[in-house]
Amino acid sequence: MEQNGAATPSFHRLLVAEVITETPDAHTLVLPVPPELAAAFSYRPGQYLTVRVRDGGRVFARSYSLSSSPHTDEHLRITVKRVPDGQASNWICDHVRAGAALDLAPPAGFFTPASLDDDLLLLAGGSGITPVMAIIKSVLAAGRGRLALVYANRDRRSVIFDAELTALCERHGDRLTVTHWLDGDRGAPSRDALAPLLSAYTDREAFVCGPEPFVLVALEALRHAGVPERRTRIERFDALPCAAAPDAAGPPAGARDATAEVTLDGQTHHLAWPAGTRLLDVIISAGLNPPYSCRQGNCGACACRLLTGEVDLVHNEVLEDEDFADGYILACQAVARSERVSVTYY
Repeated sequence: MEQNGAATPSFHRLLVAEVITETPDAHTLVLPVPPELAAAFSYRPGQYLTVRVRDGGRVFARSYSLSSSPHTDEHLRITVKRVPDGQASNWICDHVRAGAALDLAPPAGFFTPASLDDDLLLLAGGSGITPVMAIIKSVLAAGRGRLALVYANRDRRSVIFDAELTALCERHGDRLTVTHWLDGDRGAPSRDALAPLLSAYTDREAFVCGPEPFVLVALEALRHAGVPERRTRIERFDALPCAAAPDAAGPPAGARDATAEVTLDGQTHHLAWPAGTRLLDVIISAGLNPPYSCRQGNCGACACRLLTGEVDLVHNEVLEDEDFADGYILACQAVARSERVSVTYY
């Protein structure tokens, strides 16, 4: 996320070249990148883009995984699925057509394989297939890894990339296996039903993406099958409106009132930061539009860089030691431990 060590405006305007209807509820936006932005929008398979949507007087920033692969696709692609109360996703599905302009922040996220030569176990639910699809295409095109995908949906009409997955299986049957789980045929996935599908792949790193209920069941199934937690990567796509959860137990020990210096979109703001309040809530309450998605410490969409001061993260399921070493924190989970804290979004 750092570009030459300097803070630069986060959002750039790109034109939509094409809108592809994947299912009745899911659209893929094809986004060519002009040459002058090619470096800023280079990406790894499994990363996401943050989209800033303006609907009347309202502004929403939401993150959508790239379903394109840097190894196979000429243009960026994000796949957006309509969800209940999804203010941004529903607006995109209803209004965005070829020729429309969107404000996009450069790729970010940590749901990426360490090597395209590794054998992987992939579990996706619904629109959680989008970053998984990017990983599949990349491994098959530029790596030597073998892939096993378990993909859960309501019914066959809900399967995003159905034809593309079928074609990839036909071309790479020795390296890609796809198991479709359709609720209409089998009922909702459960730990005991999923675990036998995973038992042959317990030596692989597992990538899990989907709505919260699917992720929880998938994690239980992986543990039951014998996949160590340290080899499991998670990306959640919640179909619920984003809302900050109150801290019923009160501020964490050591939390204190502070001043936050926040650099966002090339401008620096000084904000009062009450003890125990999450940094993301402070920034949003000030009328700013930072990137975020799950607000639960699960997706990494709100990651920013800590320049000075100290914070505690209430919860974290995405940042690893090397990310902390580079200074990254999650705004949605950060509470202040020092009187002054400075962060920046690149």
